[in-house]
This record gives sequence, structure tokens and C-alpha cells, in this order.
Amino acid sequence: MIALERVWEERNRVPVLVVSAIIVTLVAFVDWRIEPYVSLGFLYLFPIMLAAAFLPRWIIVALALVCAFLSETFSPLERSNVRFAFESLALLGCGLFVAELVRNRRLMLEAQQRLKALVETSPAAIVTVDDRGLIELANQSARELMAPRGGNLAGSPVAAYLPELHHALRWEEAPQFRATMQCLVHRDNGETFPADVWFSTYKEGRAPKVAAIIADVTEETATTGASDAEPQEESDHTQLTTREIEVLRFLVQGMANKEIAARMEMSESTVKNTLQQLFAKTNVRTRAQLVRVALEHYRHIL
Repeated sequence: MIALERVWEERNRVPVLVVSAIIVTLVAFVDWRIEPYVSLGFLYLFPIMLAAAFLPRWIIVALALVCAFLSETFSPLERSNVRFAFESLALLGCGLFVAELVRNRRLMLEAQQRLKALVETSPAAIVTVDDRGLIELANQSARELMAPRGGNLAGSPVAAYLPELHHALRWEEAPQFRATMQCLVHRDNGETFPADVWFSTYKEGRAPKVAAIIADVTEETATTGASDAEPQEESDHTQLTTREIEVLRFLVQGMANKEIAARMEMSESTVKNTLQQLFAKTNVRTRAQLVRVALEHYRHIL
């Protein structure tokens, strides 16, 4: 598929259809000339597979029937409706399979182009991370924010810049999710800065990926007194039980309630009750807010 995908590019539509028609004609002519000896009907597979990517389904059906008829007509064997039916189904199946394969490939490439255009034109700092934990796309704003020395983020491990984001990749069959967190971002020049990160997981085929928007909040955090933050952190820490700390740790890793319950060997209702206790103690209402509080105040125990 990868080697032949250029053949099925839209700009090759006319040449491929012309070549397919020539191949059908040549196969029919040769098959007619050697009719008493051997049948070449199987060769009709190739022009159908070439042309299917550019034809609507009804034309693929008609072409398969025509090729099956030609194959049966010039076959050295006795005429058989059963053989004609099977040949038609075989040619039609191959044609439709290739058509769907190429169509899905085109849709995926179009989606990638739209995503790339959206990322590149956005004024916000946006990165996408592939299933290996490598930065796949990074727009100009992201490069200026995390690579001020003019480095290229694409292909670099996201763990070097956003370690927490690396843990959002999820290979298991789990629901996709969106969340927000505040964490430290590392620049390629060794500096760090606090940032709000809004991210969501998605899948491209079966490969998990992450898209994130990063906002520098250095000025906002500078206005918060360190003396107020430290007692609050210690106070919050003393209020949490061991079970609450464990649930919070798994929550930050992006696990669902069912996964947390399985990991901690408890019921899902117990996990829900523990989360409700955490909501009350941290004065938040959503899981995303709880993750943010955990990363702000409980990073040293998580």
C-alpha cells in the first residue's frame, strides 16, 4: 500500500484509467488468441485493482461483470454460470477492497493535513505527540515557547519538555479523555517555567496520540505568595489518607475509575466514594480540576 499509494494520487486519475483500459483490452485479445490452450482471466484483477480507486462503486460492479464475462467467453472450458458468478464476486471483491483501502488512506491524509494546518496557523502553542512519545507536530508558537534557541521540536521526546504529558499516552482500550493540568515545562536551554496545559487523547488507527495546548503562566504564579502556598500544601497533605493518595496518583496518570479499582483491588463504588472525598477536601468539582490541584500541591508525594 505504501509503495503504490502514489499511483492512486488524484493527479494520476486519467493515466491510470487509460492504462487499465489498455490492460483489459490486451488481456481479452491474448485470451481470445490462445483460447484453446489456457485461460488468462485471472489477469483482469490487475486493471480492476488499478482503476477501482478512481471509480464509483456501480462502475466497479459493472467492470467486474464485464471482465468476468470476457474471461468466461474466452475460457477453454465449458460455459458455467457458477464459475461466472464466482469470478464476478472475486473481481468485484478485489475492486471494492482496494477502493475502500485507498479511500480510507485519502481521508486519513486529508485529516492529517487539516490538523497540521490548524496547528501551524494557531496563535496558541500546540503540540501533538505520537504513540512513541515523540513530538509529531509543533507550531511556531510552541517552538518559540519551548525551543527559544531555534531548535526543532518535531521528533524530540516530549518527556524532555513535558514529562507529565508523556504519561497521558494510553495503549489499553480505554475511553479517550480531555484534561487540564498545571506543570513545569522545560526549555531546551535548561530553563523551566510553569504552564497550564490543556490536552486530549485520540487515536489514529490503533495508535494512541495526544494533542496539547500550552500556556505560560509565569506572571500569574509570580503574583501568588510562596508563604501562602507552603502551609496550604502541608495542610492538604496531612488531610489525605493513604487510599486517597493512591487514588489521586492513578487519577493523575489518566486512569478511569474501573482501571483504578482493578489496580487497587477494590470496588468501583469505593473509588467513586474516595474521589468524592477528594473533591470535598480540595474544593473542586471535576476530575480535571482535581488533577490540576494534585499537580500543584501534591507533586512531592505523587
